[in-house]
Amino acid sequence: MNSFILLILSIPLIEIYLFIKIGSQIGAFNTISLILVTAIIGIYYARYEGLNTLRSAMGQIIKNEIPLYEIISGAALAVAALLMILPGFLTDFIGIIIIFPWTRKLLFKNIKIKNNKNKNKKNFIEGEYEDIDDKK
Repeated sequence: MNSFILLILSIPLIEIYLFIKIGSQIGAFNTISLILVTAIIGIYYARYEGLNTLRSAMGQIIKNEIPLYEIISGAALAVAALLMILPGFLTDFIGIIIIFPWTRKLLFKNIKIKNNKNKNKKNFIEGEYEDIDDKK
């Protein structure tokens, strides 16, 4: 719990530091413009990738497969879009990493492995039974 609070407090501090450093290098107007441009690009690209994920999920459903990766990818895209909308360079960087499909695959490669392990498990219990007739 303490690390979560530390994370929540450190992100704005890092963002403020980056605003000051980048703003002193390229100017205040350019810094604000860069933040707005990354937010617009991030929203557009997250929408594009979200539609691709939805299309892929529908393909999985048509094949009678569980679209596990697509569900998690869609949630990751929602988080990425939120990070891109928030003003800041660190959150934009993390959002961009999550938005690209090949980095999402690297981040979530264990999900497919775990899902395949669950498919190989036998979902039944062996045993014997005996019908007991209540009428004797």
